[in-house]
Amino acid sequence: MGGWIFLGAIGLLLAYGIALFNGLVRLRNRFLNAFSQIDVQLKRRHDLIPNLVEIAKGYIEHESSTLEAVVDARARAVQPLHAAAARPGDPGAMKQLNQSEQALSGALGKLLAVAEAYPELKANETMSQLSEELTSTENRIAFARQAYNDAVMKFNTAREVFPGSLVASSFQFRHAELLASTRPGEAETPKVQLS
Repeated sequence: MGGWIFLGAIGLLLAYGIALFNGLVRLRNRFLNAFSQIDVQLKRRHDLIPNLVEIAKGYIEHESSTLEAVVDARARAVQPLHAAAARPGDPGAMKQLNQSEQALSGALGKLLAVAEAYPELKANETMSQLSEELTSTENRIAFARQAYNDAVMKFNTAREVFPGSLVASSFQFRHAELLASTRPGEAETPKVQLS
């Protein structure tokens, strides 16, 4: 009788361990899927940029340094995206992706600010459509980033709390890194001056 109780207790512990393991796998798969949505939107953003630059070239030729900065920032953002897509959640890959995308956002912001000074460029239908597509893509990136960060938080919490931490460390479920905002100034608090 005592042997059956012991075997039953071992069976329950084993079933609980399997449930914890499967839960961690499900949570990891959710954040991997969420990152794939970010990957799609960032690739879309990267694909829109050459068209935007090409249209702008015809109107703001003497602003070539701004155009070159956008092209250069886009080129530097492609490799970190590939690295992050190969290792979603990896702290090093996510840090490089954050830095490259923030640099690209900054360069794009300067280009769009310069474009505002050129009424003919602003009035160009193709430029207007590309700007709208870019804005829509930026919003999709923000939503995908939020979904990814939510999934990462759930995964990290599950792997850090006891007894999930025992299973996570035994099966090498590593900490996943959040993805910071790529919009310049989004994380900054606006400063108000009353005089």
